[in-house]
Amino acid sequence: MTAIRTALVIGGGIAGPVTALALRKAGIEATVYEAYPSTADGVGGTLALAPNGLAALRIIGADEPVRALATPIRRTVMSIRGSRIELPVLPDLPPLQVVHRSDLYRALHDRALAEGVPVEYGRRLVDVRQGADGVTAVFADGTTATGDVLIGADGVHSTVRRLIDPNAAGPDFTGLLGFESVARHEVDVPPGVMTFAYGKRSYYLYWREPGGGTRWGVNLPQERPMSLTEAREVPPAVWLRRLRHVFADDEPGRDLMRTTDPERLLVTGSLHIMPPVRHWHRGRMVLVGDAVHAPSNSSGQGASLAIESAIQLARCLRDLPDVPSAFAEYERMRRPRVEGVAARAARINRTKSPGPIAGAIMPLMMRLMLKTVLNPEKMLAPEQRYVIDWDARVAPSPALR
Repeated sequence: MTAIRTALVIGGGIAGPVTALALRKAGIEATVYEAYPSTADGVGGTLALAPNGLAALRIIGADEPVRALATPIRRTVMSIRGSRIELPVLPDLPPLQVVHRSDLYRALHDRALAEGVPVEYGRRLVDVRQGADGVTAVFADGTTATGDVLIGADGVHSTVRRLIDPNAAGPDFTGLLGFESVARHEVDVPPGVMTFAYGKRSYYLYWREPGGGTRWGVNLPQERPMSLTEAREVPPAVWLRRLRHVFADDEPGRDLMRTTDPERLLVTGSLHIMPPVRHWHRGRMVLVGDAVHAPSNSSGQGASLAIESAIQLARCLRDLPDVPSAFAEYERMRRPRVEGVAARAARINRTKSPGPIAGAIMPLMMRLMLKTVLNPEKMLAPEQRYVIDWDARVAPSPALR
């Protein structure tokens, strides 16, 4: 068993509270340090939690509070040039759950506080000092905190990643800018059905909102990345005029944009993915969540993978005899899985703006592939059937002994 007793968790978004809760369950005291001056309520759009993500949340007792806030998606359909193609599912698994990021954040934050996890705000990390017996975080306000390990759960623009490796690559821009809203128009599809639609000029998705109307999301092609602040400085009415032009020839995209009010338009920002990160850890520092693996939102797995990694890291720190072996086993356990999901999502991204010829033949190709190579057990099971056995002891792989 490891001698680790205390951990500093940098970042209070999604991965941070989960990491702290899992560490606490493993007998390690963790404190979360968040750069924001207060809670991040209302930040972010809608995200998906796959069955494997819900299974991981169950370990820290957070699955039912999150499920109560989410909308179940039982079927997914691809719409291409008017053709609707049912996509495969694993019928014996729970449905995909879509939840507002701010609601997920609040549920995890409240769960952490209920379990006695300290959360400190306004603590922006600027430096780290490592020693043989511990690690000290230095914050912008001049304060410090010391623990046995420091965990970077601080997102795609991670400070901890740069402290681990000053030459680390940053996130890659996908060429897409995200928007989301709820339209008054109600689509003619049953509740619980998510449609992935390939419009003539851009990709979008939609589903019926339980409270009425239709929630939609758009990935708009964009030449250069924009910071969230920069994108939100553009008046919503200006963005909405552009969206109405882009989807003017699409059904139901045209009606969704036409019946969306500017004040309800949410700009979710430029979409980024993390390329493979060379160094997941150094000394007493390690990365978790989007700081080390942020697949495209096309994967439907970003939040679920972050939750999984947080829990697997806690298991490794619980069971292995020292920090180097715990961090090495954590990376060995997680890297192939997260990079495989990211590669699949990157392939999907390349299809989001098919040209006229590709768009014409995609329905035929998809129907053929669904009958042949797109077996749901082969395509979905490795990701969605993944369940962490919390009680199983982690042993170092032979290569690490």
